[in-house]
Amino acid sequence: MLRQYDLKNYNIKLLLNVWLLSALGILFINSANPAYTLKQMIGVLLCSVIMLFLSVFDYSLIINNTGIIYIVNIVLLLLVLVAGKTVGGAQRWIAVGGFTFQPSETCKIALIITAAAFIAKNEDILNEWKTLAKFAVICLIPMLLVVKEPDLSTTIDITLILCAIIFVGGLSIRLIGWVIAVAVPTFILFIWYIQTPGQILLKDYQVTRIMSFINPAKYASTTAYQTNNSIMAIGSGQLIGKGLNSNTISDVTVTVRDTGLVSEQQTDFIFSVVGEEFGFIGSVILILLLAALAVQCIMVARRANDITGKLIATGVAALIAFQSFINIGVATGSLPNTGLPLPLISYGLSSVLSIMIGMGMVLNISLQSKKY
Repeated sequence: MLRQYDLKNYNIKLLLNVWLLSALGILFINSANPAYTLKQMIGVLLCSVIMLFLSVFDYSLIINNTGIIYIVNIVLLLLVLVAGKTVGGAQRWIAVGGFTFQPSETCKIALIITAAAFIAKNEDILNEWKTLAKFAVICLIPMLLVVKEPDLSTTIDITLILCAIIFVGGLSIRLIGWVIAVAVPTFILFIWYIQTPGQILLKDYQVTRIMSFINPAKYASTTAYQTNNSIMAIGSGQLIGKGLNSNTISDVTVTVRDTGLVSEQQTDFIFSVVGEEFGFIGSVILILLLAALAVQCIMVARRANDITGKLIATGVAALIAFQSFINIGVATGSLPNTGLPLPLISYGLSSVLSIMIGMGMVLNISLQSKKY
């Protein structure tokens, strides 16, 4: 429902940052693979309309329908497993006309809303084990469906986002200490276990991705090949890059992009385009713009009128921050290879839709927030 707002309080800076990053994304995608440019432009325009509508739509009405959002999210994830489109051994997409929709992307926003509503309702008893167990079950159901696709990287991303939300929601420092105490040895045990013959936790390709990060030399000609080429592309840009649509690399051969050494460069490895063509300076500018977007969301969270708005804005900030960190970490060889897009930069209409739905809600929270 629309309500009366003083549009002088509209967060124009946040909106312009979203559009600036989206425009840069289209520029980089066109450089990586022009075949995807038009679809991305159409997607950004349509998603911008949705974002602008949500920016003047009372977010409290969305919270009041959290149950419906949660159920629709579950249904979409189940539909993927039953009749989804399989690409590269993963069944993550629903084909709609000439477009594909990835419910695991919108699942991030659905769980941000669900977590915010749950914590707001149980704020006074959040640190009771019964409340935490209920919260875990509510979140685990859709997350297990995402794992089943399989999509481990998105599951990890969602987990980090939910951790940020529950921390800001008031989780006890003592409980956080216990979690860390358990998580560290569990992670070490996990790394050991996935290397044992017959392990059942991960798919073979997921194990290979992790092991190629731990021992890149052993997998240099296979799994680590693309990551190594991404690093080479980024490094070849040096300080200022070789310019948009450049066609030389150290004056020896054509660009890494043109040789196809980094496949699907318009999605997971879009940062290699930035590094090669705009260099260290361009890469730093892009990182600062993404960081600024996350910080802007955090500032909105600080000024929110209620805890629900605070937690939604926190969740969106975490989504931007964690996903950017993971994507750039993969492209630079600092993290194991995953399939997470760079927010608003990588090609992917589902990702753009998810981010802009979140930004639309953050804009509305900002519009309703107290000023000081």
